[in-house]
Amino acid sequence: MGTRGVISDKWSMRVLWLCAIGSAVSLYMVAAERQAQNRERMLAESLQAMESGASNGEDD
Repeated sequence: MGTRGVISDKWSMRVLWLCAIGSAVSLYMVAAERQAQNRERMLAESLQAMESGASNGEDD
């Protein structure tokens, strides 16, 4: 009966580490996705600004 607690403690630590590693990986993936979206948005905004600047120059 004493070994039963040791085994469950060992498995609970493994599950805890697995959850911690899974959380870290998911946070990294969310951060990478947001960074990619921000980069894409910045490129689109700069392209739009360049296009509007070019059209403003032609109108003047």
